[in-house]
Parts: sequence; structure tokens; C-alpha cells
Amino acid sequence: MKHTIHHLMAALFTATSLSSAAPLIIGHRGASAAAPENTVASIKEAWKEGADGNEVDIYLTKDGKLVTIHDKTTKRTAGQELDVRESTLEQLSKLDAGSWKDPKWKGERIPTLDESLAAVPAGKTIYIEIKGGAEVLPELRKVIDASGKAKDEIFLIDFKLENLVAAKPLFADIRKLWIVGAKTDKQTKEKTYPDVKELAAQAKAAGMDGLDLNHGFPMDAEDTAAIKKNGLLLAVWTVNDADVAERWVKAGVDAITTDKPEFIRKSLGR
Repeated sequence: MKHTIHHLMAALFTATSLSSAAPLIIGHRGASAAAPENTVASIKEAWKEGADGNEVDIYLTKDGKLVTIHDKTTKRTAGQELDVRESTLEQLSKLDAGSWKDPKWKGERIPTLDESLAAVPAGKTIYIEIKGGAEVLPELRKVIDASGKAKDEIFLIDFKLENLVAAKPLFADIRKLWIVGAKTDKQTKEKTYPDVKELAAQAKAAGMDGLDLNHGFPMDAEDTAAIKKNGLLLAVWTVNDADVAERWVKAGVDAITTDKPEFIRKSLGR
């Protein structure tokens, strides 16, 4: 019964236009408020919190393997300064990626993408954020195919539109969302957001399936209409506030990425 419900939810997000259905709740790097980000423990914690999906970040190692980690180096989450792209999987797998969060997570490792995908049950969704460049694409295709995961439950996301465009020939069967955030003035620190209507037109022209916008975007009815008109999905990141989540629900969002899946789910009456 649970699998049936999850498949129905995934099907709602498969639609080519926005609907009034409740948005999917996606764990940002897993349930990263509770567990060490981008680890298998964090992914599993998100399922415990009732998430519909998880988001992970990927880098290609020196020896051609894909690992799930957000930063270019391992310093913040593993204590040692290793450049992920200049390190082997063997080197990275020896690091403790859990203790920085809490002693109870000691021994948690930087997982491969294979391991992260294996922690995603049937009917659950995964967002894979590409870090680096198009060099990850051939190995990413192999890993996804080997996982046996349903293709309509996988999304590729990236801040670099050119990477997603480059991915189109190899990933015609997997949906792609363009991540867009604010531009911050280096001196004033003031944030400005691109025009959503222009972004929607650009995403459509590039053959994208949707936009994944920062939660600070000042959405209005015209912005939502432009996204619908272009047949795009709308996701938002990273929402940890109940009022912000509600604002995006009113804007017609299809998926909400959050560090706190259980909190956001309950705040929306899910």
C-alpha cells in the first residue's frame, strides 16, 4: 500500500504542467538537519521523516567514481583537506563523514552514488545535483542504469545550464531541472533575483523540464503563469520555514527541498 501511494505521488510530479496537488517533500542532502549531509544515514533518516525524495550532490573522483558530497574538498564534513576530484575512492572512503555532525554518527562514510541510489526505495524520488562539469555524465549514465531505479523517479539538477544541455543526448529519458539562485552584490551583499518569466522561456528553449528556484524568489501570479505556459515543473530550495513553504504552495510548487522533511511535511498538514 505504501509503495502504491509513493508511486501515485511520483506520477503527480511526472505531469508536464503544474497542478494543485500537494508538493513532494525532498530531503536536502537527505534529512541534513538531523543527520550528516549526503550520507546514506541522512538519506535513510529522510525516509523516516516521511520524505517523498532526496537530493544529493555528486563529484567524480580521480579514479572515475561518483561520490555524494557537496563541497570540492572534504575539510568541512570529514575534517581532512582532500580535493575530491584529485582523490581516489579508496582515499575518500577512509574518512569519517559523520562525527562533525554528532558523535553518534561517527564512522559514517562518504558514499558512492551507487550506494546512495541503493538506499532509495521503489516509488521514492532522487534529485542528483551535478558538481563540476560534463565529465561526470558518462559514469553517471552507467551508475543510473546499473541501479535499476525507475527513470521517472530520477531528476538531474544543476546550476550550470550548459551542463544540463550537454546531458540531453545521453539522458533523454531523465528529467532535468535548472537550478537558479540570487546574485549577491560583493560590496552591499544585496541579493537580486532574475526575472522568472525570462528564466521560464530560457529553460523551455533549452529543452529543460523545469526550474529549481531558491526560496527567496518573489513569485507572483505572472511568474507562475509563465512556468505553466512553458509546461515546466517548479521546485524550490532550501525551505526550512513553515510560512515560506506555504507561500510556495500557493505559488503552485511541485516539490519543496528542505533540510527538515518531517517539519515541513507536518507544517503543510501532510
